[in-house]
Amino acid sequence: MMSPFKRYLAEEVAHDHADGLIPRREALRRLGLLGLGLPAASALLAACGAPAPSGPAAPPATTATATEPGTGTGAQPTPTAAPVGPSPLPAENITFPGPEGAALKGAWAPAEKAKGAVLVIHENRGLNDHTRSVAGRLAASGYSALAPDLLSRAGGTDSFSDTAQATAKLGEITPAQFTADLKASLTELQNRAKGRKLGMAGFCFGGGMTWLLLSSSEPRLSAAVPFYGPLPANADMSGSTAAVLGIYAEQDQRVNATRDAAKAALEKAGLTHEIATFAGAGHAFFNDTGQRYNPTAAAEAWERLIAWFDRYLG
Repeated sequence: MMSPFKRYLAEEVAHDHADGLIPRREALRRLGLLGLGLPAASALLAACGAPAPSGPAAPPATTATATEPGTGTGAQPTPTAAPVGPSPLPAENITFPGPEGAALKGAWAPAEKAKGAVLVIHENRGLNDHTRSVAGRLAASGYSALAPDLLSRAGGTDSFSDTAQATAKLGEITPAQFTADLKASLTELQNRAKGRKLGMAGFCFGGGMTWLLLSSSEPRLSAAVPFYGPLPANADMSGSTAAVLGIYAEQDQRVNATRDAAKAALEKAGLTHEIATFAGAGHAFFNDTGQRYNPTAAAEAWERLIAWFDRYLG
């Protein structure tokens, strides 16, 4: 049986195919890397609205295949529009102590005059230049930012030449390890930004990681902004005191299915919160390197994020 996070990653592949972002053969290859055989992969594609194949189903390939920019290898897609927010400050690669003697990697972008400090959690392809840019934009907005690489124990995102293999590796990691590495990252952020309030923002898979940390009795977060992330099953946020701004996209029905549960969990925990759903936007609308980028929604979401941090971290 697939873990909830691995299933989420598999569904992301299926929806990418259903939306025409990757061809069927590439979808089957990626699902194969996530451990789905051809019958299960085909069934998932059909369940997510993918068109029926016009000919015999191609078996999943075992090696990277060039399909379109940024999908078959470690290359990043060509930006479709200008990023929102200020020009990013530089983010330097760092290594810091993790649990059980592990060395964790990340990108550190210090603000010149920090009002607070924020963890920035990457999407399902690991720590890339887009996430580093978000950290740099936060630093330029007055919030020192640390973007940890949750593939650190597997050698780091840069050790994968195929982004699909990086995604598959994320699917093998347990929630307990994610939680431990996130807490260690928060400790590193705390040490680098002494005396500052701590926040967190995550995108897609990283949004799920944000909900996960909020549900892990982590008292050090003062604010959190999960972007269209999957809610862990039976999420209990009673151990948190963070003010939470949940970002959702109107056309993201898959993640929106857990929106009411997230709101209920926040209310049960008595946390200050707002739920913002952006009209006309789809999943991953904030990522300016992706084909679902929505500049209008991204600009408004950025303004909401900064205003939230100004209120609860500044």
